[in-house]
Amino acid sequence: MMKLLSTTILVSVFATGAMAQNDCAAGKTLEDGKLTIATGNPAYFPWVIDDAPESKQGFEAAVAYAVAERMGFGDEQVVWVRSSFDQAIQPGAKDFDFNLQQYSITEEREEVVDFSVPYYSAAMAVLTRQPVVDSGATASVSSLKSLIWGADANTTAVPMLADLIQPEKDPLLYGDNADVVEAMKANQIDAALFDLPTALYLGAVVLDDGVILGQFPAERSQNPDQFGLLMEEGNPLKECVDAALTSMKDDGTLAAIEAEWLSETTGVPVIE
Repeated sequence: MMKLLSTTILVSVFATGAMAQNDCAAGKTLEDGKLTIATGNPAYFPWVIDDAPESKQGFEAAVAYAVAERMGFGDEQVVWVRSSFDQAIQPGAKDFDFNLQQYSITEEREEVVDFSVPYYSAAMAVLTRQPVVDSGATASVSSLKSLIWGADANTTAVPMLADLIQPEKDPLLYGDNADVVEAMKANQIDAALFDLPTALYLGAVVLDDGVILGQFPAERSQNPDQFGLLMEEGNPLKECVDAALTSMKDDGTLAAIEAEWLSETTGVPVIE
């Protein structure tokens, strides 16, 4: 009897919490009774598995559905749309309630869009190729300084290179991360900085001889790269999204999702 009573209380508490979040979101979504979420086109592992966010598989897909649940939306009420990375960070009206595709929260971007509280703090990792390692590159700042670096000019990798490594030569800048990887394949650059999950994917799938040389601990950077859910500037839904994410952090849900999809046990050495 006591066990049944406890279960009933828990269900009641959860239902009450979901209703409170649903009340928060009422009248604030693009479509009444629906939550429209955007991801990349395509969306990649480990953020979304098999480019199918509706499967709830992958770190960001799992986060999206957990946020939706905290806000009182069932799986059937979630609507997925696609957007390019650059399209979504432009000012103006959006065709989504929030978008998650590894958007770093920056002051410049916050001038034209709104971000949620962070849902992930990304460890930065050094992606290189086996010939560079064979030539003597090691997981030390002194070794990294002499490498030829490449970076996407539109990302935070450029200032982070200057802060973490201070390379002897200015990095070569490219239009996007795909161009950075192609430059590495063409031997134009030796290495590049990516968040750890992306570096793991590129090293294992895209580069035939990719190597994750090392990763930087969070304390090595004054401003660790943090990802936020992106929304239209002034979106009243932000308070509801922030409340959902905060509750997920407080009760360990967010940490559990990260442990499942972005395991810290990668075997990548820490750069000293």
